[in-house]
Amino acid sequence: MRIFLAGATGAIGVRLVPLLVEAGHVVAGMTRSREKAPQLQALGAEPVVCNVFDADAVAEAVAAFGPDAVVDQLTDLPDALDDLDLHASRSDRMRSEGSRNLVAAAKAAGAGRFVAQSIAWRPQGRGSIIDRLERQVLEIGGVIARYGRLYGPDTYYEHELPPHPRIHVDTAARATTPLIHAPSGIVTLADPH
Repeated sequence: MRIFLAGATGAIGVRLVPLLVEAGHVVAGMTRSREKAPQLQALGAEPVVCNVFDADAVAEAVAAFGPDAVVDQLTDLPDALDDLDLHASRSDRMRSEGSRNLVAAAKAAGAGRFVAQSIAWRPQGRGSIIDRLERQVLEIGGVIARYGRLYGPDTYYEHELPPHPRIHVDTAARATTPLIHAPSGIVTLADPH
């Protein structure tokens, strides 16, 4: 299967690329950073450098790859957890405009499957953005992966556990792979309480 993975250098994306390649898929890994392209190539993906807010560029990149499936792992998060609230508008824009561009590109390219990351909790005052993202993915027959708060290497919680819902970042990546073949719907990926 040909899989276009947007957000391929994020915490889950960077783990998902080698899992997909190992499973025999041909993967295009999209990043907005030209400096991260060699990392994606080393993981076995075809690097695609593209700004998700440029709808025409996204449509062109997705169409050129010709994917069977598109996976949305787009995020725009700060380096420090304490800065999360200050960057809320950037994260909301990624979930709204960025994901909308990716959904439109996937539809135009005829990708039969779509998986999008979401979260298993609702930040105060920002739930409507997440609900809209989920609705647009479900409307095209896609799958929503609602992740708990990530912990483990390269997350905000490297050495302690976050509040529930939560999931180890490696477990989250492994659980995402089969969602490419799952029926449309919402799947919550979190540790049991």
